[in-house]
Amino acid sequence: MTTRVPMTVKGEANLREELKQLKSEDRPRVIAAIATAREHGDLKENAEYHAAREQQSFMEGRIQEIESKLSVAQVIDVTTIENTGKVIFGVTVHLLNVDTDEQVHYQICGEDEADIKAGRLSVSSPIARALIGKSEGDVVAIRVPSGTVEYEIEKVEHV
Repeated sequence: MTTRVPMTVKGEANLREELKQLKSEDRPRVIAAIATAREHGDLKENAEYHAAREQQSFMEGRIQEIESKLSVAQVIDVTTIENTGKVIFGVTVHLLNVDTDEQVHYQICGEDEADIKAGRLSVSSPIARALIGKSEGDVVAIRVPSGTVEYEIEKVEHV
């Protein structure tokens, strides 16, 4: 039984776009670079050839990785799910730090989409795990490296 990997619609689109870029633009460019390097003669001491082969290896690995992730992806379109005020995968949650009154908001997304600076939390992160299943108005204590922080869930958006 294959484990399904949750992914937002945007996350799937980004992976598909990267895959298209790798296959249609990057792969032909690297193949041409290998062919050009081969024309230079002795392959044992040809740094250009070895660099192009290494780049090809890395790129083919990334293509396989993306195809594998897309094959087990469970794309969740949160906009089609009724907003009950409960924190689920794909929602954007607005939080208020109870101690400092600092407001933050995060979208809970798949591991490949996570980017804390852009406000996207991996569903497997400690913060997201603490928030999943809670509702608007709940106060959640989250253990972070510097201690425990309490957040009040102000709003849950399905965007």
